[in-house]
Order: sequence, then C-alpha cells, then structure tokens
Amino acid sequence: MEKLEVIGAKKLKGTIKISGSKNSSLPILAATLLSSKKATIYNLPKVKDIETMILLLRSLGSKIKYNKKNKSVDISNLKNIKTFASYDLVKTMRAGIIVLGPLLARFNKAKVSLPGGCAIGARPVDIHLKALSKLGVKYKIVQGYIYAKASKGLIGNVIKFPKISVGATENLIIAASLAKGKTTLKNCAIEPEIEDLINFLRKMGCNIKWSGKRTITILGVKLLREVNYKIMFDRIEAGTYMIASALTEGKLKIINIIPKKIKTEIDILKKVGATIKIKGTELTIIGRKKIKNIKLTTAPYPGFPTDLQAQLMVLLCKSFGRSEIIERIFENRFMHASELNRMGAKIKILGNKAIIEGNVNFKEAELMATDLRASVSLILAALTARGKSIVNRIYHLDRGYENIEQKLRNVGAKIRRIS
Repeated sequence: MEKLEVIGAKKLKGTIKISGSKNSSLPILAATLLSSKKATIYNLPKVKDIETMILLLRSLGSKIKYNKKNKSVDISNLKNIKTFASYDLVKTMRAGIIVLGPLLARFNKAKVSLPGGCAIGARPVDIHLKALSKLGVKYKIVQGYIYAKASKGLIGNVIKFPKISVGATENLIIAASLAKGKTTLKNCAIEPEIEDLINFLRKMGCNIKWSGKRTITILGVKLLREVNYKIMFDRIEAGTYMIASALTEGKLKIINIIPKKIKTEIDILKKVGATIKIKGTELTIIGRKKIKNIKLTTAPYPGFPTDLQAQLMVLLCKSFGRSEIIERIFENRFMHASELNRMGAKIKILGNKAIIEGNVNFKEAELMATDLRASVSLILAALTARGKSIVNRIYHLDRGYENIEQKLRNVGAKIRRIS
C-alpha cells in the first residue's frame, strides 16, 4: 500500500494552479443522466472520486469518452440506461447517492445503494429521501439498497429542508428539473458548488432561479439540449494550499480561482496573521512567524467550511495561545486530532469542540490517515516537523487532491510517494 514520505521544515515558495472542483464535478456528472443529449464537461480534477463517478455512470449505461490529459468528458445517455447503482461503486463515495434524483426524474424509478454502507436514521440520506417523497416518490430500504419509485412521475411541491444539506439540495434541484409543475425548495445550501450545478442545468435548458437567499424555484421542463460546461475551481484545494503557505512562513501565489468565493477563508487567514494580496483570479499569501489564536465555528456557506477544519487546526497548533474550533456540520470530524497529538500537538476534544493549545513544534512520526481532509492535515503538520514523517493510507488523499505531492514539490516541499 502506498504511503507519503515528508521531510519537513521547509518554507514553501512558488505558484500553485488550482484544479477544478471535485464537489462541483460530482453532481454535475450525475445530472447528465437527465438528458439523452450530449454533454461535454471541462476542467474535471484528476482524482479518484471522479473516476469512480465515471465508472458508476458507465455501469448505468452512459457512453463516456474521458480525456484525462484535457480533463474533459463527453457523455451521451441515449438509450439502455439502467436504474440500478450498485454497492460496489457507491460504497467508496458518499456522493454516489446523487444519481438517485436524476434517475427518478427521467425514469421514475431507481435502485441505489446506501452510500458507504451508512445506516439509515440520523444520517443525511434521510433528508434526501423525505424531500423526494414530497415530489411523489415512494421508497423502501431493503438490505442496504434504496428502492424508489414515482408511478405518476415527479410532481412539483414546496419543500423545506429540516437542516441545510448540500447533497440533498443538489439531489432535489436535479430531480425537480423534470418534475411536473413548480417546485420551491426552502432552507437550501448556497455553496458556490450549488450555483455551479444550477448554471450547468440552466445551460442544459432547465428553468431554475433563486427566489430568496436560501430559496430556489424550479419549473419543470420536458426538453433539454446539448451542453458544454467548464467546472469551477476547487475552493477546498485553494484553502488547503493557502493554509500550507501560512503554516510554513511561505509565499505562495494561488492561481485559477475566484477570490470572492473564498472570502471567509481569506478573512480567517488574515485574522490569524497571514498577509494576502488579491489580483484578479489569483492571490498571494505570505505566512508570518507569529500566528494569532482564534475561536471558530464551522458552518454552511458562507461560513467557514468543515472541509478546511482539519487543516486550520494544524495552523492553530502553531499559534501563540489557546484556540477553539466548534464543528457544527459533521459528527466525528476530529479523528485527525489524536494523530496530531502523536506529533506533539496539545489538542483536547470535548464533544464537538476542540481546544487547541498553541506554541507546538511538530515532531516527525509515522501517521495514519482516517479520511480525505484528515490525511491532508497530517501532510501539513509533517511539512513543519523537523525530520521524516510517513503518512499511511493515502488512498483517502487521492480521492480529492490532484497531484498533491507534485504540486507541493514544485513549491519546495520534500515529499514523495513510496510503497
């Protein structure tokens, strides 16, 4: 099994080009199932989750030409599309549930595995299913599969999500695009990736508009058209490299971004002491020796993203004083803390709150990644530690970061993949 070897204590300097957004690409790829017309999508990131989604679409019958070099796909869903998404493909990717909406919209039925073997109950999949039921979907869960059917087709309705959910918002936008009549979605997620999905669907011919800050109105359509679309930049990748610069007292130019989409992240990094200069579609971030301690709560957009919480925690370990992070989005999102403590961090977890003591000098260690964002936080910590650290289970990392070791090597990091 592959590992990453990191030799730390190097200041990062240079330019990093940000890839297309994984979290934008996945629902947009799924949304191509709505139409029999050709879709061409550009700026896809070269990450494992994208390859898994392409395999999933092919298993459903999509004809796909995937050009890895150009980071683009041509997709046709003319005929013989299946409505069964198997566990083998959905298990590795929570986003697999996103094919449920388009399959129901176009074919009025679907059999889709519960993602990652997750149990029904308090899990977010509940929100998807209850919302779809308000469009006329009947469903049951048998042996880990969702069996869903809309015998009269999907019919528009007013739906208020009980809590903000990015995945449920995406699934319902896609499903309602072909539903009969008008659908109003309230308490929606408003992440830039949602906006990207809506822009894609509009180019396809869907009738979707914002009718309030967290309210979306969709008029179902019958005919869709061919579409060419470029995926937005990856906000989380951009934020990760910005934190890497702040952490190593580096100077990185981050290019191929839209700075206003990451205003919260920029503001937080300025607050902890980094210097940031913005120019058009790029920014330069300079890390300082003195990092200020802060209190922060993760929140849905435009709040601070949960997907950058682990990376920020590493930075706050180097601050002058005590910091606090409250995690409001996901349970069990502090699993990286115990690994950071093995490197010399002083982090105490109290429920959904992490108390982080500053002035830490990270020590080299052999480490175990537990999930995608946790794995990158361990690499960030290793970049500041004197000596050689090893990060195991980096398959998590490959799900969401394109060529991370190459991008880091290009700006001065000593990092390599080993067996």
